[in-house]
Amino acid sequence: MIYEIREYTTVPGRMPALIKRFKDHTLGIFEKHGMECVFISLTELGDNGNNELVYVMKWDSYDEMADKWAAMMSDPEWVKVKTASEEDGPIVAKLSRRVLNPGVFA
Repeated sequence: MIYEIREYTTVPGRMPALIKRFKDHTLGIFEKHGMECVFISLTELGDNGNNELVYVMKWDSYDEMADKWAAMMSDPEWVKVKTASEEDGPIVAKLSRRVLNPGVFA
């Protein structure tokens, strides 16, 4: 089991658009592709406070992670949603990600 932490820093003023996209579409598309989001939150304190959305995905393997991200990114529904949500300009200024493997502690 591995966990992927993804941190999206938004373009100033675009956090409401990112929240809307996640709540109305992204989380459902994750589910459609069998992707498990185990945690999602906004950063309130620390670097990028109030300008960062953080979520954690749970995967069985690196191959599963790569395959499911590729399937989602090429899904016509996702492409349409992403394009429509960015009609007023880009939402995400920066994406950071880390993959954690807790196996050594099991």
